[in-house]
Amino acid sequence: MMIKKRALKNPPFQYLDHPADAKFQAFGETFEEAFAHAALAVVSLMWEPEKIIKRQRRTVLVQGKDLEQLLFKFLSEILYLYEAKGFLLASARDLKIIKHENGYSLEAVLEGDNLSSNYTIFGEVKAITYHDMIIRKNDEVLIQVVVDM
Repeated sequence: MMIKKRALKNPPFQYLDHPADAKFQAFGETFEEAFAHAALAVVSLMWEPEKIIKRQRRTVLVQGKDLEQLLFKFLSEILYLYEAKGFLLASARDLKIIKHENGYSLEAVLEGDNLSSNYTIFGEVKAITYHDMIIRKNDEVLIQVVVDM
């Protein structure tokens, strides 16, 4: 039997006007899907993830006291992997967010490739911020993030 997936009301992510930095909203049917779309929104400010060959996989595990801190740490880990290891994210898969007694944990498989002359970098995200961060679930999950460019 084929299961038809409900289409999101919104695109996976969209950029919003911001006077100095970059601001986006990411959407998903679940927190995991919205977090994966937020990861793509961040890296899309620096390169085109759809053009990155998925040659490598990296498993990441982060923990946070709440969903906001979990998102901050997850997106910051993606920036760290780029800055310190030259890893270019193409996709975030198999995300699992687990609620614990004193917070949350997130495990994900990141697919991508190492930075090389085959890829064009056109922007720099310096940091993820808590400023104006929103994580809300109604019919679908909405995430809003401002990044320091």
